[in-house]
Amino acid sequence: MEALDQRQWLLWLIRVRIVIITFLLGIELAVVQLTLPQTSLAWLGSAQGFWFVSAVVIWYALTLFFALLLKLSADYTMQSYVQIICDICMITAVIHITGGVDSYFFFLYPVVVILASISLPQARGGAYLVASLSFILSGAVLELAYYEKISSFSLTRPDLQSLQIRVFTNLGFFLGVGYLASSLVVNLRRTGTRLQAASGELENLQAFNQNVIDSMGGGLVTTNLEGRVLLVNRAGAVILGFSPSAPVGRHLAEVLPEFSRVPIQSTGQEMRMATPGGREKYLRVTISQLTGPDGGHQGTVYFFQDLTELKRLEGEVRLQDRMAALGRMAAAIAHEIRNPLASIAGSVQVFSSVGPLNDEQRQLAGIVADESRRLDRIISDFLNYSRERRYEFRPANLHDLLEETLALLAHHPNARRIRLERAFCRKALVALVDPDSIKQVFWNICDNAMKAMPNGGRLRVETDTANGRAIIRFQDSGPGLGPGRLDKIFEPFQSFSNGTGLGLAIVYEIIAAHQGAVRAESPPQGGSLFRIELPLGIGEAVLAAAEGSRK
Repeated sequence: MEALDQRQWLLWLIRVRIVIITFLLGIELAVVQLTLPQTSLAWLGSAQGFWFVSAVVIWYALTLFFALLLKLSADYTMQSYVQIICDICMITAVIHITGGVDSYFFFLYPVVVILASISLPQARGGAYLVASLSFILSGAVLELAYYEKISSFSLTRPDLQSLQIRVFTNLGFFLGVGYLASSLVVNLRRTGTRLQAASGELENLQAFNQNVIDSMGGGLVTTNLEGRVLLVNRAGAVILGFSPSAPVGRHLAEVLPEFSRVPIQSTGQEMRMATPGGREKYLRVTISQLTGPDGGHQGTVYFFQDLTELKRLEGEVRLQDRMAALGRMAAAIAHEIRNPLASIAGSVQVFSSVGPLNDEQRQLAGIVADESRRLDRIISDFLNYSRERRYEFRPANLHDLLEETLALLAHHPNARRIRLERAFCRKALVALVDPDSIKQVFWNICDNAMKAMPNGGRLRVETDTANGRAIIRFQDSGPGLGPGRLDKIFEPFQSFSNGTGLGLAIVYEIIAAHQGAVRAESPPQGGSLFRIELPLGIGEAVLAAAEGSRK
């Protein structure tokens, strides 16, 4: 028996003893009241009443002592024997006081034998020991009272043969109870040990299965036949954006309505959903039936993978391919248009100087000249975008570059109604960058924010660090970007106003050359959010890019 279990049995034994003592006191008082209604107070004042009440009080005091000893000592085996022996002695005293051979409390001996078989470490040996001790003490008190060695409270005096039969009958009865009780306890303990071992194996198996499920790279959701969620593994909770226990017990249509609309036995079906935090996710879902050992249908299993990052990378690859193709096309078209455009502009200038022109003719000639110059600027922008850039990398503090850009923005005429907010981290963001190109990135994003807020608004600039990279966020309070616009925001010619739409395309090109990343989002609170990530320090990847740009 383990120490913790034995201590619990001792606590239980103390509670049972209190109940038995109180029960005995109640029985004795009730018997006295029924048999001696006129002299019950006199009985309490008699020697028998005095000794009975004294025995009960002593037994209560011993019980209190046992409870205190249980807190002070950890030798629970010793305490078990002490308590059982004291109980036998007190039972013997109570039997003697209540009439000896006439006492109706002999049933307490079998009770203490049963309790001994439960609380003592060796059930069978302890039960026999207590049964023998009970026989010796009960026989001794009866024999001593018979031979008048001690005072007797018995109302009858049986002959010696009847007394001996009574004593040895008690011996057989006590030993029989000890045998039956100890056998039952031994079997119960063996069964308990097997159950505990089986329970431990089951817990280990459950823990192993849970570890396997939680170690899966993909998400897993299981439901019962009613459609209520039974299990969500750790990876699935991360993908879906809530704790593993949050959806358990709730209906699938309530927590994951997109899953409930997918037909059963679907394989590799892709879907788009929004997490509770508002993030958009692309998932590939495979659904199958959950079968039991008998092959019956017990529920549904949803296995899914997060394709969001893969979709983003695929989009970046497509974007780079389109940008490369558009750059080559822009360069070719610009070269083809520039020469005829120069001829047209020159011819118009010659015609203007040939002879006098009226007001309408001069106006038309001026429009042609202005539009020619505007087209020439657009073509120059196309050629600058398609031309390979050269970068001069050197260590710089990104906070300083941001401050220079924001200071320039604050004095811009179009920024008078724009409220600038800074939330820079305390750590210096030192990175190997081309300062002029990075300032162009910051300016292009801020310029787009101004154009998105012609009537004024708020532009918040935040900085942070994560995983060795600088995080820079530009968030405006403009009308925001629609889903269709987000997918093409960094493509050339996607203009917010009447410009060429190359500003954000140049931003993407410069950040990519710095081994960084840039993305646009539409936060739930409105507006637009541009997030830039740049590697901090002087990393090998940035050095390689710097060396490549110098060749």
